[in-house]
Amino acid sequence: MKILFAIQGTGNGHISRAREIVPLLEQYGTVDLLISGSQADVSLTQEIKYRFHGFSYVFGKKGGIDFWKTFKSMDLRRFFRDMHSVPFKTYDIIINDFEPITAWACKRYKLHSVSLSHQASFLSKNTPRPKKRGLLAELILKYYAPTTQQIGFHFKSYDSFIRTPVIRNEIRRLQPQNKGHYTVYLPAVDDKLIVQYLHQLPDVQWEVFSKHQRTPYRYKNVKVQYIDNEGFNQSLASSAGLFTGGGFEGPAEALFLKKKVIMMPMKDQFEQACNAAAAEELGIPIIHQINDDLVPTLRNWVDSDEKVNIHFPDETAEVVDSLIKNFGTKRN
Repeated sequence: MKILFAIQGTGNGHISRAREIVPLLEQYGTVDLLISGSQADVSLTQEIKYRFHGFSYVFGKKGGIDFWKTFKSMDLRRFFRDMHSVPFKTYDIIINDFEPITAWACKRYKLHSVSLSHQASFLSKNTPRPKKRGLLAELILKYYAPTTQQIGFHFKSYDSFIRTPVIRNEIRRLQPQNKGHYTVYLPAVDDKLIVQYLHQLPDVQWEVFSKHQRTPYRYKNVKVQYIDNEGFNQSLASSAGLFTGGGFEGPAEALFLKKKVIMMPMKDQFEQACNAAAAEELGIPIIHQINDDLVPTLRNWVDSDEKVNIHFPDETAEVVDSLIKNFGTKRN
């Protein structure tokens, strides 16, 4: 079987999930990997056959998207050229993790493709949304990478096609303990900005992983270093909790490890607002902006013993097996 797995390269969640899924797909045939976007801090060990610029947002430093850099990075001409540079019709199965070039090429050539992504879960009306709904944002989630079949992942199985998170085996094998520090990963916030607030809790040790700082440093009770997969995993496993953005895989892995979690979704990023709404239903505290309330909010969180108790069974092999067996019956 010849399989194409197309992966969104923005953020770490898509690549992290692929690290678990690719070896399972390889049990069924030859797997070619396609990645578009370039904002991930983790990588795959397998060869990437197709690497494209794609469409992706650029992380800012004040809690949101850098819209100007995002706009400058867009190139429609390159996008359409890339759409026609891959022999999509030669593949038996095309699997898509929110990757637009492959999705729109399949739509153009009337090829069957299946979403295997967190974003697919938002195609259900049952998936939690914030009180402030965004019509344009909903349309982007629906049409950014359209496919003919969907399997989604979320904190809960909100619908029949939604499964619980893919937790990597490297996370499942960790032996969690509590050494008292708190791990911080806020990709859309400059470390120098967040350090100004974290050091105001002098009795708390913080380990900050930053996209914006290549040289590690320490300021009082705050340790800052560039994000790397192994270092982050070890920090998280030995932490008392995780202070993170509004992503999905990071909070899910922290919850699996029975850690306290507090989230601060990116400004003007609807998907993260949806994740925050779902997390809040679970009992996870949400921070909406960096202001004078941040320090007392973090103090309450640090002093609290409340944790979210949720079970994420290892269903990934079952999901992949079902996808492979049912793919042919779902073709147009």
